[in-house]
Amino acid sequence: MNHTYNIYYDEEGDFLEIFFGEPSVCYAEEPEEGVFIRKDEKTNEIKSIGILSFKKRTQILKKLLQNSKLNLPLEISI
Repeated sequence: MNHTYNIYYDEEGDFLEIFFGEPSVCYAEEPEEGVFIRKDEKTNEIKSIGILSFKKRTQILKKLLQNSKLNLPLEISI
């Protein structure tokens, strides 16, 4: 399956957003503070995921992974 995606990172604001497929009219959810999921209004398909304080969050993840047996890279399907 071939999917189109784009990645945007604002270093000054430390905000990462990954866009999936073609743009459409969306609504947003915030399942966790600083994490945003945009979904297509008609299909409910995930169109983007945004993460505030991305660098800070990845530093926390690195610390967690140092003490685990998790192998990277991971493949994530949405």
